[in-house]
Amino acid sequence: MAEVNEVINGYRLRTLLHPGQTSQVFEVVEIKSNRHFAMKLLLPEAAEKPEMRRGLFNEAEVGEHLRHQNVIRIVKVSRSQETPHFIMEFFPSGSLRLRLQTKDFAFLKQHSRKIFKEAATGLAYMNAMGYVHRDVKPDNIIVNSIGDTKIIDFAISKKIPTGMARWFHRRRRPQGTPSFMSPEQIRDEILDGRADIYSYGCTLYELTTGRPPYRGMTTNDLLSRHFAEKPAPLVAYNSDVTDEFSAFVLRLIAKKKTDRPANFHEVLMELRKVKQIYKSMPEKQLEEE
Repeated sequence: MAEVNEVINGYRLRTLLHPGQTSQVFEVVEIKSNRHFAMKLLLPEAAEKPEMRRGLFNEAEVGEHLRHQNVIRIVKVSRSQETPHFIMEFFPSGSLRLRLQTKDFAFLKQHSRKIFKEAATGLAYMNAMGYVHRDVKPDNIIVNSIGDTKIIDFAISKKIPTGMARWFHRRRRPQGTPSFMSPEQIRDEILDGRADIYSYGCTLYELTTGRPPYRGMTTNDLLSRHFAEKPAPLVAYNSDVTDEFSAFVLRLIAKKKTDRPANFHEVLMELRKVKQIYKSMPEKQLEEE
C-alpha cells in the first residue's frame, strides 16, 4: 500500500483522497513542475490481477480521449508492473455518494439544478464521443463546494459499437451497479446513450428522495425489479419534490429505452422545461445557472 510522501514515477504522494478496495486515489505533486494532480493507483494485490489492470487501463484510455469541463481529465498512464496508475486533473471535491451518506440534503437541494445539468452535459459529451459510461451513479459524480460537477470512473465504459461491430456482440455476465442498471444493460444487450440516461434517472431519483427507485432482498431480486416493478413517484418519498420533476425522472427510467429521451441533449431540453424541482424552492436558479 502506498504511503504519503512516497515518490512514484516523479510524483510525490501528498494526501490520500479516496481509499478504495482495489485502488487508492492521492493528491500528488509533480516534482519537476510543482503542479498538483491526482493519481489513481492499484493496490499491490490488485496490481497482480489481469482483470483489475484491464479496468484501470480501460479507464485511463477512455479518459485520455475526453476533454470536457464536466468530465474528469486524465493526462498520463503508467503500465508499471508494480505500481500501475494514471494521473488526472486535481479537482478538490467529494462524490455525491458522500453527500448522501452525510445527509447533506441542504447542499444537494441548493445546487440541484446545476449538478443535474452539468452531469447531463458531461454525459452528453461522452455519448457524442462514442462512449457509454455504463456506471452512472452518485459515487461516480463529483462536485465541489459551489456545485461544479464532473463525471469520473470509466473502468467499464465502452465504445458504442457501429457498423459490423454490432454483429460481433457476445453476451457475457453483465457489468454495472445493480441499483442503477437499465434493463438492457442487465440483459447485456448492445448499449447506447439511453442506458446512461436510465442510470442518470436512477441517480436523480436517489439524490432527491434519499433512496434508489428499487430495493431488493438479494441482487437477483433487485435486478428483477428493474423489469417488473413500477417505480413510485418521487413525491412518495419526498413531498417537497414537484410533480413535474417527478414525471421527468420517471420518463428517464422508463423500462423500454424507446420510451426515454433519445439522447442527453433531449434530457437537457426537458430539464430546462422543468420550472421547479422543489416546491419549497422557487427557482431563480434558471437564470443564475
